[in-house]
Amino acid sequence: MIKINDVINEFKKIRVLVIGDSMMDKFIHGKVTRLSPEAPVPIVKVEREVVTAGGAGNVAMNITSLGAKVNLVSIIGDDGAGSELQSKLRKSGVEVDGLIVDENRPTTIKTRVIGNHQQVVRFDNENTDKISSPVLDEIFKNVENYISEVDSVVISDYGKGIISGQLLNNIIKKANSCKKPILVDPKIEHFLFYQRVTCLTPNLNEAINGMHYKYPINNNDDIKNLGNEILDKLHCESLIITLGENGMMVFDKNGKVINLPTLAKEVFDVTGAGDTVISVVAMMFACGHSIIQAAEVANHAAGIVVGKLGTATVLPDELKAAFIGR
Repeated sequence: MIKINDVINEFKKIRVLVIGDSMMDKFIHGKVTRLSPEAPVPIVKVEREVVTAGGAGNVAMNITSLGAKVNLVSIIGDDGAGSELQSKLRKSGVEVDGLIVDENRPTTIKTRVIGNHQQVVRFDNENTDKISSPVLDEIFKNVENYISEVDSVVISDYGKGIISGQLLNNIIKKANSCKKPILVDPKIEHFLFYQRVTCLTPNLNEAINGMHYKYPINNNDDIKNLGNEILDKLHCESLIITLGENGMMVFDKNGKVINLPTLAKEVFDVTGAGDTVISVVAMMFACGHSIIQAAEVANHAAGIVVGKLGTATVLPDELKAAFIGR
């Protein structure tokens, strides 16, 4: 039985290193009452705009929101969005000395237009080319500087250019040599590079396509077969496949598999739910908990965050209330 008050107190004593693609998430909210006469598209009358950190930045903010310390290693552009992102992260308690300003690429911005609580369109301002060798060297240098001080390591891969096979190999080797748990939120194109990590947290689509899986997925037994193949192929210690409204399936290296149903009372927005899952799992591993215990707490946290609009984090009191109310 998990004692959530004790767990949250443990979070206050740990530090996590987050490496990956940071971005700005912008939400434009409004009402739709008619279609445009110029084209069959809705006209959104803008009522408010919300801007927050996304990607690896959201992972880092989820960690600080629950009381732990975090060092973020990432890239921002030499632009206003980069400055704003850095400021938001710092105000949330994220240590941003590991942010690198790359003059050759803009800060990634994802803009979602929400009309009548439904996403109408999303447009991305980004450069997903591979980063230059000097910047890559600087990223890994920052990882080496921080890794001895942290209790776990998160790789947040959004496919925006920071994470590469070479960088993954170097980080995983370094983390394993320092005996630090390493957690990965994967991207399909890099899936087979995530070798010998502590835990991988793909959604079902990422798991299927990342493994180039050829068999149909029709039921839980099919998902179990896929999960076991991932463990065997990548030699990871544990795995969480998130299943949206169907919860998550959890695997450990000893062959134990459990299915956790979703705990969400209402789903308003799944944006950033994967960030919340890996944040909580990383903190739980840092505190010495098992994958099953980590998944249980992460499942409660995910159930909270999908009930919020936009990219969101979970507060300690919300997590406590979720356990009390179960």
